[in-house]
Amino acid sequence: MITVGQSKARRLALHAGHTAGLAVFMVFAMFPLFWLVKISLTPNNLLYSEGITLWPSSITWDNYQFALLGSRFPRFFLNSVVVSLSSAAIVTLVAAAGGYAFSRFRFAGKVPIMFVMLLTQMVPLVMLIAPIFKIMSPLGLTNSLTGLIIVYTAFNVPFATFLMQSFFDGIPRELEDAAMIDGCTRLTALRRVIFPLTLPGMGATLGFVFTAAWSELLFALMLINSDDKMTFPVGMLTFVTKFSVDFGQMMAAGVLALIPACIFFAFIQRYLIQGLTAGAVKG
Repeated sequence: MITVGQSKARRLALHAGHTAGLAVFMVFAMFPLFWLVKISLTPNNLLYSEGITLWPSSITWDNYQFALLGSRFPRFFLNSVVVSLSSAAIVTLVAAAGGYAFSRFRFAGKVPIMFVMLLTQMVPLVMLIAPIFKIMSPLGLTNSLTGLIIVYTAFNVPFATFLMQSFFDGIPRELEDAAMIDGCTRLTALRRVIFPLTLPGMGATLGFVFTAAWSELLFALMLINSDDKMTFPVGMLTFVTKFSVDFGQMMAAGVLALIPACIFFAFIQRYLIQGLTAGAVKG
């Protein structure tokens, strides 16, 4: 028979085990970020001479100064902000409309359309580079931020639509019916009743698409060939020269590139957490 003291000791041991496991996971997850910051603050003459150390014997801000003032990184940074925010906003709006339609209406071809949209997520992106380039080149959309936004929008809409559909499925139809009985049109019911309830889902979708566009390299590398139009993942390659790699400057640019993503997620954090956990408690 387990006594009260043994039960309390077991709970404390279990809590300590969970805390230790969480601490190990946090160290494992945050170590790459720590190493990124460490390398960005290490002087070039100490980068190899000191060997592997947890912290350099001296630090420098020269790498950040070069990234901000001596390179084209600010331009790459601005291009990424424009492309990522535009893609995220467009995809979220289109996916919300599509997800609502798939959730609430029955129409001819609904199942085949959903099947085709799902099928697009199974095609390796590398196989689509040549066809996309051949389509976009005559339209003048290569080497263009507009073309990049179109590509990111097209590839993110299917998954985002299914994501939004799951949120609409979790909202009872009776809410819309009650609103329409009270005199609202379907559009008014959607705007006043359904839309506020789907903000967590839209926040999750916005965050997913923003992250995907912000870190995407393949299409940006293949479709953009001008320094003025490069996004920062492609611009990071400019720190790699024929005979050397400027690791300190590259890491400094990487740290700076994390700032807008952190700010963006700080604003949508509440909606993002609600959106990611909503599916676990509904239905």
